[in-house]
Amino acid sequence: MECILVTGGCGFIGVNFIRHVLEETGFDGVLVNLDKLTYAANPLSLADLEGDPRYRFVRADLCDRDAVDRVFADHPVDAVVHFAAESHVDRSIRGPGAFIHTNIVGTFHLLEAARAAGSRLKRFHHVSTDEVFGSLGETGFFTEDTPYHPNSPYSASKAASDHLVRAYAHTYGLPVTLTNCSNNYGPYQFPEKLIPLMILNALEGRPLPVYGDGQNVRDWLYVRDHATAVWRVLTQGQDGRTYNVGGINELPNLEVVHRIADLVDELAGARPEGPRRGLVTFVPDRPGHDRRYAIDCRRIQEELGWRPEESFDTGLRRTVAWYLDRRDWVEQVRSGEYQTWIETHYGAPAEGVRA
Repeated sequence: MECILVTGGCGFIGVNFIRHVLEETGFDGVLVNLDKLTYAANPLSLADLEGDPRYRFVRADLCDRDAVDRVFADHPVDAVVHFAAESHVDRSIRGPGAFIHTNIVGTFHLLEAARAAGSRLKRFHHVSTDEVFGSLGETGFFTEDTPYHPNSPYSASKAASDHLVRAYAHTYGLPVTLTNCSNNYGPYQFPEKLIPLMILNALEGRPLPVYGDGQNVRDWLYVRDHATAVWRVLTQGQDGRTYNVGGINELPNLEVVHRIADLVDELAGARPEGPRRGLVTFVPDRPGHDRRYAIDCRRIQEELGWRPEESFDTGLRRTVAWYLDRRDWVEQVRSGEYQTWIETHYGAPAEGVRA
């Protein structure tokens, strides 16, 4: 692969993947980052790479078919890693339209451009989520053969995009691979997601809101481990194959919040008012809230030799320390200051920004 197109590369997982590829793999081709720069995309997270001759940035919307075609015309793309997606479940409940357009129509446009590239395209890798499988009971795990049962507009839109990718492989012979991952956490995550929100609220003495009884269970995957898994599948995976990627860290949400509170107490210092666990506040449950997700990732372990390097304790410690040390990044996101940088460089602020 000499020219990799990464979609959504200014988002949380995309940033970490690009950094992994350019800083840790020895890749010496060109990596093109296509991103629309909506509210959760922060190009400042990659600003230090702008002088790297291997890195290119293109501001474009996947829902603009002409713009997508221009990227393939301007760059000799021979591999695609498709991260770009609307991904926040709460937002999909309040406004599902953006999820349908970006996650389904955007994926369709990207697939059409990849199909038009013909034999030069060596691999189209699609990044998806374990949420397409629905909710588990108290036992069992999602495997690559688990039937789809999405329960939110977000997961339904991702399920639809997964089906499109597989259909293009079957109908047109597109060389595809897919990964379905569990909940990611780590550096550069937008502060409205659970773990960074709890870190920052705990630091500032704000309430730590927990849905329902706090016993919804998720498998937590450190984002750098996810990046290494995607690279392994991209470079070594079998065409047409799906690989589940999990952190092997299954915990109820309340336990996650408690561990964050304890770490902030340790790393930032105790509060005079008492331990930060006392900030936990239970709030009404999210509509359609899936009870439990858990990933069986034996296939990628056995076929490609990948395993997560971080336990939840080590990964969470790294994450809390990163947010405590990078308050400049946090404030740029919260204040919308990074939008000024976008406007200066690209001509218009991203839509949907909330200061």
